[in-house]
Amino acid sequence: MKPTLKKRLLDALQACHAIQDFVAERTAADYEGNLMLRSAVERQFEIIGEALNQAEIEQPDLTMLIPDLRRIVGLRNRIIHGYDSVDDQLLWQVVHTHIPLLAQQLEQLLASD
Repeated sequence: MKPTLKKRLLDALQACHAIQDFVAERTAADYEGNLMLRSAVERQFEIIGEALNQAEIEQPDLTMLIPDLRRIVGLRNRIIHGYDSVDDQLLWQVVHTHIPLLAQQLEQLLASD
């Protein structure tokens, strides 16, 4: 694995872990009511999306290893360009249903290097 690809995957993994740390022992109501928490989580989603977008440019078959890669990049774009229509409940669900799976996929990819 090229060093730049490894760095991008590691950046995405670190952002996944940061999101998990930020929301640990928090409720959906905590999330919706705390601008700083929402902003922190959204920033990590931006990092994940951009890191994986750049990683895919470097290794186009990455979508076979991370099937939701295009959707992840799309979420990043939505947060950045459609900031006024971000659904906090949807992001909360993604945090709990998709981030653990993505972290696992990234860990496996990095371990196979």
